[in-house]
Order: sequence, then structure tokens, then C-alpha cells
Amino acid sequence: MTDSSSTGRPPAASSSSGPSTGTFAAGHRPASPWPALWALVIGFFMILVDTTIVSVANPAIKAALDPSTNNLDNVVWVTSAYLLAYAVPILITGRLGDRFGPKNIYLIGLAVFTLASLWCGLSDSLEMLIAARAVQGLGAAFMTPQTMAVITRTFPPERRGAAMGLWGATAGVATLVGPLVGGLLVDGFGWEWIFFVNIPVGIVAFVLAWRLVPQLATSPHRFDIVGVVLSAVALFLLVFGLQEGEKFDWGVIWGPISVWSLIIAGLVVLALFIVQQARTRSEPLVPLDLFRDRNFSGANVAIAAVGFTVTSMSLPMMFFLQTARGLTPTEAALLLIPMAVLSGVLAPFAGKLLDRVDPRIILIPGLLCVIVALIWYSTLITMDTPIWMFLMPSALMGIGNAGMWGPLATTATRKLPPRQAGAGAGIYNTTRTIGSVIGSASIAAFMQSRLEANLPGLADSPAGISGGTLPPQVAEGFAAGMSQAILLPACVMVVALVASLFLGRYDKADAAASARAEAPAPSA
Repeated sequence: MTDSSSTGRPPAASSSSGPSTGTFAAGHRPASPWPALWALVIGFFMILVDTTIVSVANPAIKAALDPSTNNLDNVVWVTSAYLLAYAVPILITGRLGDRFGPKNIYLIGLAVFTLASLWCGLSDSLEMLIAARAVQGLGAAFMTPQTMAVITRTFPPERRGAAMGLWGATAGVATLVGPLVGGLLVDGFGWEWIFFVNIPVGIVAFVLAWRLVPQLATSPHRFDIVGVVLSAVALFLLVFGLQEGEKFDWGVIWGPISVWSLIIAGLVVLALFIVQQARTRSEPLVPLDLFRDRNFSGANVAIAAVGFTVTSMSLPMMFFLQTARGLTPTEAALLLIPMAVLSGVLAPFAGKLLDRVDPRIILIPGLLCVIVALIWYSTLITMDTPIWMFLMPSALMGIGNAGMWGPLATTATRKLPPRQAGAGAGIYNTTRTIGSVIGSASIAAFMQSRLEANLPGLADSPAGISGGTLPPQVAEGFAAGMSQAILLPACVMVVALVASLFLGRYDKADAAASARAEAPAPSA
């Protein structure tokens, strides 16, 4: 006979409770939570790769589906549509996991994501690709909160650092591997294959999750439909206004509707959403009491800035390397190898340290490395910089990434009670994805504005922008615009750094208290 300590079972699990009272559904207690986490990590890795894999393929997609314009905004909607459809439902999909079980919701999302990937690869127009990417984002929204919820509900607080270290390593490596894999696929097979590759991976992930992820206990929830509508409208107005602003010269879009009216309306609706959430007494979409924990609040601010940065930083870099310097997608992506390798190697070590040290000891140096690397990149984006020099800030970026994903996730979730695991994971992932959405929209507008400033009259030029064909006088201005654009995510990362300075230390006494709070009541 074995006990929980020998099997690795989390002490928070109830011994025989039914699905409404325990951590695990009856008859589904796993011997160890790690196999389930590894199974979920495969799907999580795939959906995060898809947030950045398109960045290296954007020039190829533009050449194939939108070759006749000089606006970069159109093709960036391939990323923004995915992120927008990803961000809006996450708040409610986390609750769906609590209500119907994270395993069931995860499998539904994975099926939608995999089928939408097939649709993306078969698209023969930019509009069709954007629509398919939106459906793909919806599937991702069903999947993502379930990974963090399973960690929170199956790992005791004192062991979540290692689990969140794996989650953070996956997030960090995926966002860096995306451009590398994208470059190899675009050069070898065509841009369609950055989506087709998801199909076999999705099938394997589905089978593993079906077999290894336990059926966890469910809780009844009411769903705040008004909150969902308000949050969706606010996000759409803000993203559409930001991304299309430069295209319409920040003026009138149609009739009395201007870019600024859309942005202001989005802010007003967002304010209404917050007020509505504060006044909702039954079960708000966003339980604002979670933000009373300064670690949860600070980590959410920081992860929004991180999401903004990792989504936006690759776009100016990839457009510069391919459009101005004439590199192939594979050659451009190979410059990210030091970033991906160092992040992947160092992140697990950082995760193991998180259960023993103050997360800020790892987090703050990591954020500083990312800021310095982005500024370094900006100084190198010129037409006469030797290409090999881009490997150095890439290595520094990898070190920084290893030190920021895991500590932020661990700090945000360590005190989440199991009954709010889905809601907390949903909020955290929504915050990260909203940062990514705004980052995608903002960098598109900022890149276009910098191009207009450095290349006056570009929008009226009859020739489209295509890789490796820019004349020298145009290439210099193009490089200057991309160099200036990459400073935007560097500035936003300062917000993450400041927020991290206010995070509190999580010590062993806190872990013990949380473990006691999560332990089941003794049987009568």
C-alpha cells in the first residue's frame, strides 16, 4: 500500500469526495500530476507558437495574398484576429472549465484549434485567412486557462513553483521557437505549412490529454453574459481603432465615425465593464476581490506588458531582415536560435529555484535583460550591420525570457484557492493576451507611422513592399523606421519592471497556510 507522499499526490486532493466537493472526481485520482501536465503542455505549446509563428511568415503571406499595397496593417490582422478571438472568451472559458471540467473544455478547444488550422492552410485570400485565424483563436481560448487551472488544483502550493516553471518555460520557448519553426516551414514548404503542421501535433495532443488528464471536480457557475458582451465590444473597438488608425490617418473612417471616436468609445465601454463587474453580486466574470492580493495584481500588470512585448518585438525585426536585408525566412529565423536555446535550457532551472527563493530575484534581472536586448537590437537595425551581430542580443533575450515567464505565473497563482482556479487562470491569461492584442495593433500602427516619417509619400507609391527588392535609398529609411519601432516594446517592458518591484515575497509560512486552507475537511 502506498501513501500520498510516495505517489506524489497533492495533499489538496480529497480522498473520496464526489465531483462537487473534492479536487478530483471520484475514481480519477492520478498517481502523479506530472503526466497530465506534460500532456497539456503539448497543446499549450502549440497555441503559443501560433501567436508568433506568423511574424516570420508575414512578408510571405503579404506577397501571396496582399501584394499590391504598401500598408502593413492588412497582413497584421492575421495575427490580431487570432489574438482578439483568443483574448475575449478566456474570461468565460476559465469558468467553463470549473463548471464542466478542465479536461472536457480543453479537448473541445483542441479539436476546434486543429480543424481551424486546416482551414488556415487552405485559405486562398487574406480575408479567408483572417476569418480562419479568428476561429483558431477561439479554440485556443478554450484551451489555455485549463492548463493553469490543472496546475493550481493538482499541485500543492509548495510544489507549484516547479510546475509553473515548466508552464513558464513552455510559454517562453514557444513564443521564441515560433519564428524559427515558421522560417523553416515557409522556406521549405510555403506559408501554408505553418498551419498544416498543427494537425498531427493536435491529434497527438488530443490522444495524450484524453488518456492522461484526470477528470477534476466541477463547481456550479453562473455566467455573466453582460460582462462578456461589454468586454468583447471594448476590446474590439480599442484594437480596431489602434490598428487601423494609421491607415485612415487617424481621421474619419466612415461618416461621423473617426478613429479616435472608436478608441474613446472602447475606453468608455471598458470603464462600464469594470463598474458592472464591481456591482455584480452573484458571480462576476472578473472577481475583483482577487486583485486585493498585490501579487496577483502586480503579476497581471507585468504579464500584460510581457504579452505586448513578445508579440510586437518580432514584427519590425522580421520585416527589416527579410524586406530590407533580403534574408530568407529561414535565415532570419536562425538569428533567434540563441534566444530559443538559452530560454529552453535555463527556464527549468529557474522553475526549480522558484520554490526556494523570492521570485523577484529571478524576475527583475530577467526583465532588465529583455529591455537591454531590445535597445541593443534597435542600435543594430541598420543596412551596414553585419548579420552575425544580431546573435548577441538574441542570446541576452533568451536569458531574460528564462527569468520572467515562470516567476510571474508562480507569483500570480500561488494563493489562488481551487474554487477560483479557473477564474484566476482566465484573468491572468486574458491579461497576457490583451497585452498581446494591443501589442500587435500598436506595433502595426507604430511601424506604419515610422515608415511614413522616414519615407514620405510611401503610401502613394505604386510599387508594393516586397522582400529583398528595396532600392538602397528606400532601404535606409525602411531600416530607420524598423529601428525606431522596436523601441516601443522596450518602453512597455519598463512597465513590467516597475510592477515587479512591488511584488511581495512568498515564504514558506504562506505556503503552509495555503496548503491547510486547501486541505479537505475531515470525514465525519
